[in-house]
Amino acid sequence: MGEPPIPLMTSQRPYLLRALYEWIVDNGMTPHVLVNAGVPGVRVPTHTIKDGQVVLNIADRAVAKLAMDNDGLRFSARFGGVSQSVVIPMAAVVAVYARESGMGMALPEDPNPAPDTNQPGPDPKPGASAVDDDSRPGGPDDAPDPPKRGGHLRIVK
Repeated sequence: MGEPPIPLMTSQRPYLLRALYEWIVDNGMTPHVLVNAGVPGVRVPTHTIKDGQVVLNIADRAVAKLAMDNDGLRFSARFGGVSQSVVIPMAAVVAVYARESGMGMALPEDPNPAPDTNQPGPDPKPGASAVDDDSRPGGPDDAPDPPKRGGHLRIVK
């Protein structure tokens, strides 16, 4: 007789994202997510995408109506003074880290990803500015460089 089959479990990615977000916020730092903009269902202003990725500030002061569930992230943010809806499927979140220290982690790949084809694609609206608006404290010039490749975080000392 063989061993019983291992039951399939839900993805660990949303749990890690929520835990790291809470840890970063509890330490008084600014949580950022690195997103693979090529994943179906990602909805961000297209001008914020660089090399197929976008870094988003998801601190309470930067977004409104932040929802983090097992499917992904949803919130409203101002881009160039215009409030826009942002949708990030969980499969698109590459890493979460603190802007000030660079501490965080790349999220592991899902062994059994379930594609979500019901989400809209990238938001084609032009005229938005950078995600970290310069009018907020700690603008984009203060941010550490995001990881260059998925799965690898830069060590900041």
